[in-house]
Amino acid sequence: MPLRLIATDLDGTLLTSASAVSPRTRAALDAARARGIHVVPVTARQPIGLRAIAADAAFDGWALCSNGAFATHLTDGRLLFVEELPSDVIRPLAEALRESIPGLLFASVREGGETFVAQDGYAAVADFTDHKREPQSMGGVPLDQVLSAPSLKLVIRHPELAPAVLFDTLRDLGLSGFEATLSGAPFVEVMAEGVTKATGLARLCEHLGISRSDVVAFGDALNDVEMLRWAGHGVAMADADDVVKDAADEVTASNDDDGVARVIERMLG
Repeated sequence: MPLRLIATDLDGTLLTSASAVSPRTRAALDAARARGIHVVPVTARQPIGLRAIAADAAFDGWALCSNGAFATHLTDGRLLFVEELPSDVIRPLAEALRESIPGLLFASVREGGETFVAQDGYAAVADFTDHKREPQSMGGVPLDQVLSAPSLKLVIRHPELAPAVLFDTLRDLGLSGFEATLSGAPFVEVMAEGVTKATGLARLCEHLGISRSDVVAFGDALNDVEMLRWAGHGVAMADADDVVKDAADEVTASNDDDGVARVIERMLG
């Protein structure tokens, strides 16, 4: 296949378990860029989390954040598109879920990923790696404030229950008007209806004039499934869930064994 764009998830995919970019991976990305191939991070992270590794990966172009909810240019700050979850969808969703599961905690990502509005008590159960923010910097507001404005991504977590339990319960409520997924982080992530990494990538490729058949995509988690199916060639990591492997065209080595680099090296010949 002709290769014009590499779309890659970060955590569990491009990055090692230490959240680093290995020398071999950096060399593969550089070799691709030297041939004029776009290298696009497609992540659940916000720009604050991307900036932490952008230099190591030499990311300086377009990036898709919040699971495809918005596209931002990492050098000049342009926003290509933003898809927000409306507040009139957020509130009934949260209220219905809270009736089923007491003790839930919510946070809202806003303003191009730069603003993080966390419910009172959220910071106490958060770790820096969750959102690439120091928990003590999150503050805390009444739940009503979290739910009162549109959100790029609504985060739902529980002090004890696993994200998969919350995800299954939310799905079983039978509500509509939003897109929910899991990224491997300790919470459920909810975006606007129809928003996935695939829809965001499709919009970016249309802007760049690139066909899906010229795209290779890499991922490891549930939030990568649609992107792997959409791309001309989808690649799952060795440690990926079975549903992710089933969505891919091939399975490569793990993120700690330079799986992304191995595929890029082969494709570049």
